[in-house]
Amino acid sequence: MKRRLDIWLIAGVLILALGVWGFLRLTRAEGAFVVVEIDGNEVAKYSLEKPLTEKISSPWGTNLLVIENGTARIAEADCPDKLCVNQRAVQYQGESIICLPHKMTVRIEGGMESGIDALALLGRIPPSDKV
Repeated sequence: MKRRLDIWLIAGVLILALGVWGFLRLTRAEGAFVVVEIDGNEVAKYSLEKPLTEKISSPWGTNLLVIENGTARIAEADCPDKLCVNQRAVQYQGESIICLPHKMTVRIEGGMESGIDALALLGRIPPSDKV
């Protein structure tokens, strides 16, 4: 009896995980821009629609960013571990490639921002005395 309940529990968890994975795959948004940050500061913004090969230099080293077929990837880097080169290409909003030795982040952003604050949709919220 206990073994049967374990099997049902495992099956339920797997079905739930598959549902969450499917939901995330169906609701992800294609990105429109590649934003490059070095040490937390935005240094460049490129369109994902135009092919580009750009050398990105920082005080810590150099990376080669390649944008093609609506994706962005790091093709070359002079960092010792080359983890950024081994990451897959990114194309969906919120995805990123990070090179820690060079303090560089390549992030995908969506193209259409509404400019409407979430609080504006809820109506004006009165100021609070509590901090």
